[in-house]
Amino acid sequence: MNVVVVESPAKAKTINKYLGQDYTVLASYGHVRDLPAKDGSVRPDEDFAMSWETDAKSKKRIDDIAKALKSADKLILATDPDREGEAISWHVLEILKRKGALKDKAIERVAFNAVTRSAILDALDNPRVIDDDLVEAYLARRALDYLVGFTLSPVLWRKLPGARSAGRVQSVALRLVCDREMEIEAFRPQEYWTLEAQMRNGAGDTFTARLSAIDGKKVDKLAIGNETDARRIEAAITSAPFRVDSVQSKPVRRNPQPPFITSTLQQEASRKLGLSSARTMQLAQRLYEGVDLDGDTVGLITYMRTDGVQMAEEAIASCRSVIGSRFGDRYVPDAPRRYTTKARNAQEAHEAIRPTDLTRHPDEIADRIDRDLARLYELVWKRTVASQMASAETERTTIEMSATGNDGVRYGLRAVGSVLRFDGFLALYQEGRDDDDDSDESKRLPAVKEGEAVDLTKLDVSQHFTEPPPRYTEASLIKKMEELGIGRPSTYTAILTVLRDRGYVQLDKKRLVPEDKGRLVTAFLESFFKRYVEFDFTANLEEQLDRISAGDADWKAVLRDFWNDFIATVDGISDLRVSEVLEALNELLGPHIFPATEDGKDPRQCPNCETGRLSLKTGRYGAFIGCSNYPDCRYTRQIAGPGDNEDQSAVSPDGKLLGNDPETGLPVSLRDGRFGPYVQLGGEDNGEKPKRASVPKGVSPETVDLDYALKLLSLPREVGLHPETGKPIAAGIGRYGPFVNHERTYANLDSVDEVFTVGLNRAVTLLAEKAAKTKGGSAAVIRELGDHPGEGGPIQLMNGRYGPYVKHGRINATLPKGTSPDEITLAEAVDLLDKKKQSGSGGRGGKTKGRQKKSAKA
Repeated sequence: MNVVVVESPAKAKTINKYLGQDYTVLASYGHVRDLPAKDGSVRPDEDFAMSWETDAKSKKRIDDIAKALKSADKLILATDPDREGEAISWHVLEILKRKGALKDKAIERVAFNAVTRSAILDALDNPRVIDDDLVEAYLARRALDYLVGFTLSPVLWRKLPGARSAGRVQSVALRLVCDREMEIEAFRPQEYWTLEAQMRNGAGDTFTARLSAIDGKKVDKLAIGNETDARRIEAAITSAPFRVDSVQSKPVRRNPQPPFITSTLQQEASRKLGLSSARTMQLAQRLYEGVDLDGDTVGLITYMRTDGVQMAEEAIASCRSVIGSRFGDRYVPDAPRRYTTKARNAQEAHEAIRPTDLTRHPDEIADRIDRDLARLYELVWKRTVASQMASAETERTTIEMSATGNDGVRYGLRAVGSVLRFDGFLALYQEGRDDDDDSDESKRLPAVKEGEAVDLTKLDVSQHFTEPPPRYTEASLIKKMEELGIGRPSTYTAILTVLRDRGYVQLDKKRLVPEDKGRLVTAFLESFFKRYVEFDFTANLEEQLDRISAGDADWKAVLRDFWNDFIATVDGISDLRVSEVLEALNELLGPHIFPATEDGKDPRQCPNCETGRLSLKTGRYGAFIGCSNYPDCRYTRQIAGPGDNEDQSAVSPDGKLLGNDPETGLPVSLRDGRFGPYVQLGGEDNGEKPKRASVPKGVSPETVDLDYALKLLSLPREVGLHPETGKPIAAGIGRYGPFVNHERTYANLDSVDEVFTVGLNRAVTLLAEKAAKTKGGSAAVIRELGDHPGEGGPIQLMNGRYGPYVKHGRINATLPKGTSPDEITLAEAVDLLDKKKQSGSGGRGGKTKGRQKKSAKA
């Protein structure tokens, strides 16, 4: 008997089908232990010794593995083929060693890039040992992130109340978003004019040209800065006799992009499918681990966390065969295309993301899996096949024309166009863009000859203004981080999630907008920890981590070099007063928090008392702007200047009309109520309560239009009938977020958007997993917080049916709304339990006490 350990139950289920009765496949459910969220988990003074903690759920899973090993001959660690997967195998092995569960058992580590029968059996035939270099790279990264977070965050809490946390990579990503916002705010539009001419040749064919030169000098975009100059040129050339100076045509070959890596998959899924990076990775995980195709669980794509662009030889051969059969031999290049990875560490440069079976066309499975899964699979399939197709061939033509205007100045016009001679890979796939392509490349030009006279038939003179750089989308931020070498494939989604969860950024029309607290944190770090939010420094540290995993650097030496400088910087600001910190932020954020006034007065002069000076202040609920004459002057306002972002999230109680419901004809309005913004169908004229739906948390009211409001009002929606019970499964949004439910079982969805798209297969799977987790009705322990300082006994953070709570003995206390379970401390838990105990409603103990009193009275 052999015991195989993988991360997820879905992966275990798929692999179980491929292996015989001699194998037992068990899931660890991800990492089985982690650093406790308290000081001392990483100890630099003890050569970076690390204390690990196994939560209650993981203990049970390890116990199950140990129990299975009693009758087994071999332990096979088959976690994912990357640094995190290696770390999970290492953790499992370390715990089992301490439990004495291994004894004389053989231990093997296997890794496969695809969950298919051939890949798994091949991996089992080629076992190896755990890669210590990859484990050490994981330990170094985990220690660095812990040390930065648990050293820097308390500094933030003391010096900048209201700030929640800082992180080694998340803070640099936040700086990118904030820097872009400052660019936008500092931007001043610049006027410019363009002249576009409609030309006609002798055969009567027309084409478009633009002013390209004046008196032999090139005309750039901003060369004509006002209407006077534009009209002068217009008058000079309207009747000028233009002739063709030159006609140049040259062939241009356009090559396909390589197959997907993690970052490019996230970017394209955002551009083409409108998926967030988190949703993309969740779908890709399911495609990798296996989906149900007519009762057979099949892994559809290779491993989705990779920075390698190369493909296996058999995949390339299969790809070329598919191209030949579907498009013809001309679309198959003479030689296979070879792509090289940008990854600096060959050990982590796995195969690109591709279909496990390229003959499995997207159309064959489109109606057999959830819609989003099908769409993402199609994207991967097309990108993969296109990467091995022939180049597209175009002919690019440039026509140069000139004439002497009536002012005696020589003016040049240029027309550019191209003709697609062979579509090549474009027959299947074209990469998406973050911006609109308004170039002339797709325009076809008529035949003209050098020296030929051409007529200017119409001249369009247009005014334009330069535009600020766009805010980052998730896709463009990931692209920028990748360019700078910040983070790695497995971290991008987590970074973006943390920034949103901490309230540092918000999504507005798919653009990342920094919140005031995010800008304050960035300004603080740039003022006092500048080195640690520099792009080059963070990228260099990532390179050192890569060198560790390649076996070229000692992980503890890297930690020592970082820690010695970092702790010295922290100690250096320990004596700074909060007032000094705030004044530094006043200067750095001045243009944002103290915008210039229309009357030219000092923007920091208090508008109330007119003698005080405005400054950043801190309070229990974060930072705000206040007067220096407090308490005599009590003027305060939010950080954003008057008129800026003022009550942007609020909506008038009378409502904003979004339109009329096409089915009922009733008006649909957006309103603001006691519990926040909501949408309403109809009015209240007939005395009946109209249908209403709350705007989900995290959705800006400004983005709610009629279509989205109607979607909200249609909830809950029926997903379908459960295949076992025949009863309906519904999807909706409740107090604790988006969900699916069947009878009395509720399962959370990953995002609000999934409420409107979740399919029957996905819903059934989620409900089954939820039922398995909550079997018996017992609440799960999230983590142990420590012993009660006064009464003794453990205090536990629990996850119950109605959300997270803390427990001590028979007393339970629900976490306040908005409190993250990840951040609750022992002291805060004790305070919550004491308050609950004093109220007499602390759980079973409180209820029993009430029953005893009632019985005595009777």
